[in-house]
Amino acid sequence: MDRIRIVGGSKLNGTIAISGAKNAALPLMIAALLTEDTLILDNVPRLADVAQLQRILGNHGVDIMSAGKRPGDRAYQGQTLHISAADIIDTTAPYELVSRMRASFWVIAPLLARMHEAKVSLPGGCAIGTRPVDLLIMALEKLGAELTIDGGYVVAKAPGGLRGGIIDFPKVTVSGTHVALMAATLAKGTTVITNAACEPEIADVADCLNKMGARILGAGTPQIVVEGVETLHGARHTALPDRIEAGTYAMAVAMTGGDVQLSGARPELLQSALDVLAEAGADITINNGGIRVARNGAGLRPVTVSTAPFPGFPTDLQAQLMALMACAGGSSQITETIFENRFMHVQELARFGARISLDGETATIDGGAKLRGAPVMATDLRASVSLVIAGLAAEGETMVNRVYHLDRGFERLEDKLSACGASIERIRD
Repeated sequence: MDRIRIVGGSKLNGTIAISGAKNAALPLMIAALLTEDTLILDNVPRLADVAQLQRILGNHGVDIMSAGKRPGDRAYQGQTLHISAADIIDTTAPYELVSRMRASFWVIAPLLARMHEAKVSLPGGCAIGTRPVDLLIMALEKLGAELTIDGGYVVAKAPGGLRGGIIDFPKVTVSGTHVALMAATLAKGTTVITNAACEPEIADVADCLNKMGARILGAGTPQIVVEGVETLHGARHTALPDRIEAGTYAMAVAMTGGDVQLSGARPELLQSALDVLAEAGADITINNGGIRVARNGAGLRPVTVSTAPFPGFPTDLQAQLMALMACAGGSSQITETIFENRFMHVQELARFGARISLDGETATIDGGAKLRGAPVMATDLRASVSLVIAGLAAEGETMVNRVYHLDRGFERLEDKLSACGASIERIRD
């Protein structure tokens, strides 16, 4: 199993290219199941989760071609995938494939919408709380599907196809909104989704679906209206840049000091995180090429933050902010409102010397700790990168174990950081 070795203390200076968003690329790939034509997706990141989803789609009979290099390609510009679901030969998504990644459960929506049946294993993925699929099942039932759970599988049928309906989510759910949106595109009649998630990735998927002939209004707002159509056709779409990757590297620069251009990052996708970084003492500049983050000499100031659905502070940047606040001058508080059990990185950050106490869903970080390198273990995708950030600022050597979590969500992280002066390398066992 690979490990990452870091020797802390170097400032970060240079340019980091931001990859395509994993949280857009996965549902965009799944949306290809809705049409028998070819969907071409640009700027797809090279990640373990993308490769795993390619295997899952292949099991349904989908052909996926990854385009080779072209003249003038930029570093990290992402791959171009040609996805063709002309013939869906299998509507079952088996446990051994779905258990590794939660998002793969979403194939239930296009399979049900187009083939009127699906059998999908209950999901696996990161060990963050329970993250149940009950809201996804509720959404499909509102569109006329019949669902039962049998032997760890959700068995879904829609004889005669799905019908438009009103889906009112009792709480904001990104996965539920993705599922409802995809299913409703081919349902007969109008679907109204209320209390919908407003994340940029939802709007990106809706934009792609509209290019494919769907009729979706209001994506990116709490109410989405979908007029069902009979069929969708092929299209070409570019995945938006990864706001979580951009926020992560912004926090790394704030942590180590230095001056880095985040090339291709879009500030409107992570404004709340940029505001928090500015409050903490980083210099944030928006320019034509992306976002420039610098901290030279000034100390870090403590902040008080609660995670919230978009446009609030993202839960996927909570662990990274906690690492940053371990070095602030004073006491910070971070409250996690999205997922339970999302503080598994606390005990690992403590191994560096971070002083963090937990009370329910609130972590209090006593800043000013002198961090020292340590052997640590990644527990989930975003938490693992907080250990890298701590290691970059810690004195001495840090070894991050179980980095397969990182590879699920960050494209060539060690290459991007070492190009900016970090002492970081992957050790292949």
